[in-house]
Amino acid sequence: MLQTKTFASNIFKSQNAERLSLCRSIFLCQEGKQKSDLQKSSRQQSGNSDSTKMTDIIYNSDHMQLKQSLRKIIDQEINPYVDQWEKDGHFPAKTVFKKLGSAGFLGVTKPTEYGGLGLDFTYSVAMAEELGNINCGGVPMAIGVQTDMATPALSRFGSDKLKKEFLEPSISGDSVACLGVSEVGAGSDVANINTRGSRQGDDLIINGGKMWITNGTQADWMCLLANTGEQKQQHKNKSLICLPMNSPGITIAKKIDKMGMRCSDTAQIYFEDVKVPRSHIIGEEGKGFVYQMLQFQEERLYATAVLISPLENIIRETAKYTLQREAFGKPLLSNQVIHFRLAELETEIELLRSLLYRTVALYIAGNDVTKLASMCKLKSGRLARELIDSCLQYWGGMGFTNDVLVSRLYRDFRLISIGGGADEVMLSVICKYLNILPK
Repeated sequence: MLQTKTFASNIFKSQNAERLSLCRSIFLCQEGKQKSDLQKSSRQQSGNSDSTKMTDIIYNSDHMQLKQSLRKIIDQEINPYVDQWEKDGHFPAKTVFKKLGSAGFLGVTKPTEYGGLGLDFTYSVAMAEELGNINCGGVPMAIGVQTDMATPALSRFGSDKLKKEFLEPSISGDSVACLGVSEVGAGSDVANINTRGSRQGDDLIINGGKMWITNGTQADWMCLLANTGEQKQQHKNKSLICLPMNSPGITIAKKIDKMGMRCSDTAQIYFEDVKVPRSHIIGEEGKGFVYQMLQFQEERLYATAVLISPLENIIRETAKYTLQREAFGKPLLSNQVIHFRLAELETEIELLRSLLYRTVALYIAGNDVTKLASMCKLKSGRLARELIDSCLQYWGGMGFTNDVLVSRLYRDFRLISIGGGADEVMLSVICKYLNILPK
């Protein structure tokens, strides 16, 4: 009742009073202890931030313990090396994945009989949020491909044989997985792919090519979407296939030179008469499109969750920098246009978090969250662009260098509005569920 009254009274405060109050609580711009707290804020673990006070919406103490354990690995085994990996344009996926797999983080939601933890999807979201504290976008993206993009369909619909051969080593970190969906002429238009798996006795002969394949140069196997049927209906002639990447006929044409996500390898791959047993088809033949659409929901929720922490971190770092940086005799942060803007952006993060948590709660309850997951993906990509661009502006010339995190994430997170379904595709999906999409 007290919380309800407090909330109701806050509604009637003036807009400026609300913003000022939010600024004080977020940025602690006063002298003494408050300034000291700001300087320490970028090093605080996510479990100590204001945002985690409300994690009981979908989290409990077990989720927080998982996040804390993962944070130790991030701080000790990943972040100290990120700068060098970014310079090299490559990170050692097999080494990193083995460390994560040994600690159980590559199979959080996967069945225990194959080495997973058997937990619900809220734990995958908690893990994704914590992975956002890695100081780049490339490594969390590569991990997400392994956990939430290439393996969900295999875990749900694959045969016991396929799970033992491909899922089990992916959970332990002994294998690196990639997802083969996009092609040169078919990105967001998944139904229009041309890669084909033709029957030849008990085998499939794969011909075609895939583009924008994360982990492609390091992967041991690919979750491949290919046309395997003769049906004219594009949604019923596709299958997901577990394809070993050492199969004869597979050519990694090139490692793509990207604007961002520098340390994550992205490949263009060709298939020429690649033979794979038909028993490597995941689930029912012809159901691949449906399975992939289900995988996309988890991918889009993962992409949203992994953004929460870095966006918060950027605001904290920007507040810290603008408090220390003086212009015209006073800290930049003391300018109302800056601290009000940061308060607005922090509010947007909380709104995104609320949308994410509601969607996840409905998802684990068995509901169709296609519309809400598409909204999460749309909002996260747009907020990433808006927030990082706004904060980079306050860094001035430093923001235009490669020496600060905000410029790296400016490049990295531009991908969110493109990969995994472009903004325009998300809008089309939402329109379809609103029954306003022209036929």
